[in-house]
Amino acid sequence: MKKQLQNYKVFLGLGFVFFIISFFIAGAHLSKQSGIISPNVNPWAFRSIDTMKYSRDLAREKLGDTTFDQDIRKQIEEISSTGATHVAIATPYDEEFYPILKRWVDIAREYQLNVWFRGNFSGWEGWFEYKKLTRDEHIAKTESFITNHKELFIDGDVFTACPECENGGPGDPRATGDTKGHRKFLIDEYSVTKKAFSKLRLSVPSNFVSMNFDVAKLIMDKSTTSSLDGIVTIDHYVKSPKVMKSDIDYIAQKSRGKIVIGEFGAPIPDINGEMDEKEQNLWLDEVLGLLYSDPNVIGINYWVSRGGSTQLWDESGKERQAVKTLRSYLTRP
Repeated sequence: MKKQLQNYKVFLGLGFVFFIISFFIAGAHLSKQSGIISPNVNPWAFRSIDTMKYSRDLAREKLGDTTFDQDIRKQIEEISSTGATHVAIATPYDEEFYPILKRWVDIAREYQLNVWFRGNFSGWEGWFEYKKLTRDEHIAKTESFITNHKELFIDGDVFTACPECENGGPGDPRATGDTKGHRKFLIDEYSVTKKAFSKLRLSVPSNFVSMNFDVAKLIMDKSTTSSLDGIVTIDHYVKSPKVMKSDIDYIAQKSRGKIVIGEFGAPIPDINGEMDEKEQNLWLDEVLGLLYSDPNVIGINYWVSRGGSTQLWDESGKERQAVKTLRSYLTRP
């Protein structure tokens, strides 16, 4: 009996070890398929750099310019070198811009990068002289875009239908007072996009609904956050790294959600004043250190790669000091 009991304990012990190993193997598989990284690696499941100043602002100008692929490739190569998991591409979703969006996506795939789709339909904010859209029109067009362009997406991508949605459509709920309508629109659109990707059998999260921090304070209560499957995405520019930390903790507590930093960077002249490379690097190092140790933060997207005051590379492709610091955090276990 004693020997049988010992054998039984050994069996249970081996079973437990097998369960733990299986759990981490499954977690690694999940991370590859959905972009969610298991807990034994970098705590940011999502590590991205934004290309908006090129992928959106130049979308029409470079639409027929195939030599622009050299610029796309160079930026994608630079972003890939940092250890980023994703590149944020902000090309509009209108059919006019599909050819250049596809060029960005195809080159990102060559460098094994997932894509965070951060475009929008031009009519929402009135880009490129497009006619304004209603909420219902936006939802319908978004569903059609996903359904008709399955070839753009792979497992692990992220899709945002309406980044900083408060900047277009019926207007900012802080000004209109339509908090209820804004919440309903975000939830309804997420429901439609989630179902669309499910029908395509693609693991593409579409609940990274980025918004201004002050809008998040107004909109993202516990119920809304729950309806968006527990993610709050804030685009947030701050003077002090400590303010970034306290603001994140406030939103996490209020919403009971996990936080993705959809946009951040420095210097923004109106907020940070002017910064040289060293000052930018010191600011970024302090911010990243605070974010890395914050269990509420599951992902970041640095804005922007090139073209803005916060850029990481200058127009000639020369790395600023901040690139080395960012790389050290994005590749850290």
